[in-house]
Amino acid sequence: MKIFKLILNTLLILFFLESTYAQDWANLHQFQKENSELTIPKSDEHRIVFMGNSITESWLKIRPNFFTNKSYINRGISGQTTPQMLLRFRQDVINLKPTAVVILAGTNDIAENTGPRSIEMIVDNIISMTELAKANNIKVILCSVLPASDFPWRKGLEPAEKVIKLNTLLKAYANQHNLVYVDYFASMVNEYNGLKKELGTDGIHPNITGYLIMEPLIENAIAKALIKK
Repeated sequence: MKIFKLILNTLLILFFLESTYAQDWANLHQFQKENSELTIPKSDEHRIVFMGNSITESWLKIRPNFFTNKSYINRGISGQTTPQMLLRFRQDVINLKPTAVVILAGTNDIAENTGPRSIEMIVDNIISMTELAKANNIKVILCSVLPASDFPWRKGLEPAEKVIKLNTLLKAYANQHNLVYVDYFASMVNEYNGLKKELGTDGIHPNITGYLIMEPLIENAIAKALIKK
């Protein structure tokens, strides 16, 4: 009887968690409190929102000093794919009235975190975020996906060439539409088209050394974006 009750309680917990996830698939509640506490940017303030997944979220945790005393707003959520980001783009980016948005997305789509998705579908979602931003006078900085030769949580998908294809399409789109493109990939890739070992322990997420490579690249990109008309 005790075992039966334990199994039943476990199933009920799993059902609750699954139901809760289904009700907030895009994690719309994640930043509601923080967003509500933000004031309107000052006239001379250049607020920058970082939209992304765990690579963006962990940036704030591993390198908090990068965000300190700057108008940088981190809106990364671990595990997210581009359709989830697109759903929360208005509340987590547009409504914050930033000058620019940094979009770093696509890794988890290739990992099929929310189901199979073609590279073209990933690009379409990023284009949709870009178009929403531009329609609201927000400058867009598109980032290359970081190199990945395998996913520790979903092995065997052989993502390396998919990452290269995605980055090629994103760069072409950025060039075509006069957007700033940040090439993290070229500075972080190894001979197997994966992440250099010294830049991250799991082959996907940067460590401090990895973020220290990314930071001057994105700051240079932000400076370029701010002077673009």
